[in-house]
Amino acid sequence: MDAAERALFADTIGQLTVQSSGDELDAALDELGWSEALTVDRPIAVAALFEAVGAANATSSALDQVLRSALNPSGSEAAAAVLPPLGAAEAPGRIDGSRVTVRGLATRSVGRHGTVVVVASGPRGHASFDVAAAALKVEPVRGLDPELGLAEVTGALERDSLKGGAAVDWPAAVAAGQLALGHELVGAARTMLELARVHALERIQFGRPIATFQAVRHRLAESLVAIEAAAALLAAAWDEPNPVIAAMAKATAGRSARTVARHCQQVLAGIGFTTEHSFHRYFRRTVVLDQLLGASGDLTRRLGGEALAAGSLPASFPL
Repeated sequence: MDAAERALFADTIGQLTVQSSGDELDAALDELGWSEALTVDRPIAVAALFEAVGAANATSSALDQVLRSALNPSGSEAAAAVLPPLGAAEAPGRIDGSRVTVRGLATRSVGRHGTVVVVASGPRGHASFDVAAAALKVEPVRGLDPELGLAEVTGALERDSLKGGAAVDWPAAVAAGQLALGHELVGAARTMLELARVHALERIQFGRPIATFQAVRHRLAESLVAIEAAAALLAAAWDEPNPVIAAMAKATAGRSARTVARHCQQVLAGIGFTTEHSFHRYFRRTVVLDQLLGASGDLTRRLGGEALAAGSLPASFPL
């Protein structure tokens, strides 16, 4: 895509995420041809959609498509993908002799697909299996953000009864998902900052807007710096695709979104705690997104441990 096409594509997706969510958004994206865009220009397709989804606090099954396309580019799209449990990045399945045990999460798309893709780790690496959804126990996750529509997926299956079993590159799939979630966190953070900015301009104290107070301006400025740092690292990660940099980008996006949430909550003060104000929806969403495919704190500790063990830092790249 050239610059004009990218702008039009991003603008169209932004309008779709504002107008619809869930199954309706998935249908609109199918009509737009987002899946084809994912194949032709993955960075543009992922960045445009996931930042728009984050900004609108919408939901979709796009993360399933990102993971499936990374595992098997020529595979079928008629399946949901099982994610690791919250806070983890390891494969959700485990091969133990003749059995495959599953413990993970699924997006809302699991309810409309008869087949789910499960990646399991074993002595010979990672393998992907097609599992009938009816063979797994699927329970909705209420928790902090029930509107996200996550479900807990568990089961113990005989390996001989499953289709597939081909070797796959799970770290590459995780990296693709981490970049997508990083963009969604950036989109949510931008909206939280905008909510706080508007409030700071409209809220009057001591005869003037609180936006004129230095403490408020500092919090908003630090939020913007955090967002732009995460966005720059995500952009660089597309230029240097590898699991280490993707993990760095996801960790930075998660930490930045939490920083923005903390500062913006302080600026919004009491109104930010109310259900009438939309801020709490973004706050809830960022907390959960930060946990998917590796929490920022855990990813940072892991990357630090790997750097200490190797005795060197990852190769630097310009931001």
